[in-house]
Amino acid sequence: MIDLISIDPTKQDMHMHTTFCDGKDSPEDMILSAIDKGLQRVGVSFHSVTKLNKGKYVSIEKEQAFRETMQTLKAKYKDKIEVLCGIELDYYTIETSGGFDYIIGSVHQLNVNGKCYQLDTSKKTFIDLVKEAFNGDYYACAEEYYKRVADVVNKTNCDFIGHIDLITKFNKDQNLFDQNHPRYVNAWKDAVDKLVGFGVPFEINSGAISRGYQDIPYPMPPVLDYIKKKGGKLILSSDSHAKENVAYQYDKWKCLL
Repeated sequence: MIDLISIDPTKQDMHMHTTFCDGKDSPEDMILSAIDKGLQRVGVSFHSVTKLNKGKYVSIEKEQAFRETMQTLKAKYKDKIEVLCGIELDYYTIETSGGFDYIIGSVHQLNVNGKCYQLDTSKKTFIDLVKEAFNGDYYACAEEYYKRVADVVNKTNCDFIGHIDLITKFNKDQNLFDQNHPRYVNAWKDAVDKLVGFGVPFEINSGAISRGYQDIPYPMPPVLDYIKKKGGKLILSSDSHAKENVAYQYDKWKCLL
């Protein structure tokens, strides 16, 4: 497991995606952006293969090609920045070739009654998921989501936990569900209680801000405060899908650490 805590949190960004999966820019573009922004360490990551994305924008062959490219870039930029090659393993990852420097553990989808649903594609697909799989009960959906989140370290053996409350992505104004509802609060609290015992950091993720879905990073303030209360570790990350968003708003959000 890599040490993510000892380095200045504003000098590393370990969560970003490239043209090898669903990002806009190449791995080299992302590394050059990190250098330009004065980072000491950059981790470029690949989305793992699930039933929903296999053959659409990822595959084992692309995963292997990404890892080979990253090895070349590590050597090329070793005198300017520490470069690490990562993978974001989903709870429902179906295959991986392994051999990465670090792992992000995340939940992007739910499998309900044998059917796979993506959580974060669009607001419409999220609403349709809740209608079809949970009879319109957003709290039942949240309870199922956080059960998977609670087990994500066991499932992925990750080095840090990705966007723990991703389910709030399309709920900026809480027009879909009340994030203060006891069922919702109990669901995320139970997940945090289980996860903090692993000693694995949670990310403060600014990705939904740069893409226009939220005004504040994951986790939402009550979740973040509870993680801190329970002694959870924290790191900053951008979850950037474009070079201009590497280390996005770090100066603004470093106060949350």
